[in-house]
Amino acid sequence: MAGKMTQVRCAIVGYGPAFNMGKYHADFINSNRGMKMVAVCDPVPERLDAAEEEFPGVVTYRKLGDMLADCDFDLAVIITPHNTHARLAMQCLNGGKHVVVEKPMCVSAKEARAMLDAAKAAKVMLSVFHNRRWDADYLTIREVVKQGLIGEIFDVQCYMGNWSPPRDWWRTDKKISGGAFFDWGAHMLDWVLQLVDKPIVDVTGFFQKRVWKKVSNEDQVRAIIRFADNVQADVTISSIARLGRAKWLILGDKGAIEGQWSGDAITVGTELDGLATTLQVPNLPAAREQYYKNIAAHLLRGAELICKPEQSAMTIAVMDAAEKSAKSGKPQKIRL
Repeated sequence: MAGKMTQVRCAIVGYGPAFNMGKYHADFINSNRGMKMVAVCDPVPERLDAAEEEFPGVVTYRKLGDMLADCDFDLAVIITPHNTHARLAMQCLNGGKHVVVEKPMCVSAKEARAMLDAAKAAKVMLSVFHNRRWDADYLTIREVVKQGLIGEIFDVQCYMGNWSPPRDWWRTDKKISGGAFFDWGAHMLDWVLQLVDKPIVDVTGFFQKRVWKKVSNEDQVRAIIRFADNVQADVTISSIARLGRAKWLILGDKGAIEGQWSGDAITVGTELDGLATTLQVPNLPAAREQYYKNIAAHLLRGAELICKPEQSAMTIAVMDAAEKSAKSGKPQKIRL
């Protein structure tokens, strides 16, 4: 793969409108030496007009097939509703293109497996945009763990909750979004699975549908992940929590970490020189631009890919297992 390109020519599939993500990705791409956005595909003419205005010289297409046939590019970036990720990514992978997919990777473990197989068969790169591995608090947590301040992790709790009436749009439609786990849950599970480097024994899920009846997404989802060596993790997302709790509570055999969704530091309980102490550790600077820097380094120079597709597929498999467990009332093994 290395040495075959001197510049990664990128095409964005889906330019908007949610959160202006097309421009968000394009700005990251164009800020990297060795990368350039050259094309945009979107079925809505107004979005293509916006892309042409914001990035003069970009070539635009309304159909992905036309772009694959007519445009000379190396990397497709899929930024579309969740239930289209697998189909569009497979179309690009089968066309010999490298692919970056917005999170979540897809909406089922079966789709994830097919995407992995397609990338392997075509001998191209597949990666999921887990840029929040470079969030300020998460970088700081990783460094504290690396320094040994809390010892070996045995319990991780990652939580997002509030009382939040949902918007009536595709992200609250389970058929399109995949469900409540398939938005922020993709980030949260990715964080946890990178912190705990152990095989998953099984997953127990608890899904709630109690308040917001006008949308099909769940009101609250919870996955209890049991790892080897009696290590566990609890990832919970709720839109029916009148009171919240910490974003992070990580327990190790020498200390603990607590972190909130806001603020510029994490709290670390540990022992220094035989004395128990509590530290406020300032967060490291966020560095989300590192995602595309790594993509460029991987494609141009053969650097190791940081956000590997197998890791992202595992987050989807955990979501699948959690939902099956919630329905059956029994823990589920991971199937991928």
